Amino acid sequence: MTSIISTMRLLEMSDSQFPVGNFSFSNGLETASYEKIVHNADTLRQYVEAASIQSAFSDGIASILAYRAAAAGNYEEVLHADEEVILCKMNDEARQMVLRMGKKMAELMVHITDCPMMTRFLKDINQGVTAGTYPIAQAIAMQHAGISEEEMFTSQQFGVVNMILGAALRCVRVSHYDTQKIAYDLAPRIADDYMHVKEMGYEDMRAFVPGMDIMASLHEKGNMRMFMN
Repeated sequence: MTSIISTMRLLEMSDSQFPVGNFSFSNGLETASYEKIVHNADTLRQYVEAASIQSAFSDGIASILAYRAAAAGNYEEVLHADEEVILCKMNDEARQMVLRMGKKMAELMVHITDCPMMTRFLKDINQGVTAGTYPIAQAIAMQHAGISEEEMFTSQQFGVVNMILGAALRCVRVSHYDTQKIAYDLAPRIADDYMHVKEMGYEDMRAFVPGMDIMASLHEKGNMRMFMN
């Protein structure tokens, strides 16, 4: 019964319809498509894989450490993880995305469950004590919901992949068959990434993804407005 409950909650929080606003962003894909950098299934696969790796070795590391801190009741360490996430966001679009989605996640969880740590986290977000990033809000929520660390990481990576693939159906010439094959084929890579990042610390977090940062800056200044910037 316990596994059914935690699996239901995992599926709920991983669903693209979970109202945190991930459908509003393309993670730079809109510009990459406009500039013809991503124009078919193969270039889309490369883009999604790059985004997944970047997320695993930055947000993934911090959220795993935050999950463990939440499990231990160490709120100060949760705030430390939150700070590390925002420090790794080099462009405005990435910062806006994790902050908006993080606050939405916190607000939603406070309404649907009694989680004292999330209540405190939301209060600190509103008072400017902490940034309130999405990966850390996910860690608090999923630890409270009885979802395992490994499942949390999987959900987080699925969210990154699914966000871009969903956006691709609106701005890249690909089919549902293409996007689902990309997601299916990425699963072993994500499993392998978890085996690496679960042993890492903050000093191992990587923020150097100049291609995506350039795409974000062009999106900020450009005329493309299908997705939020």
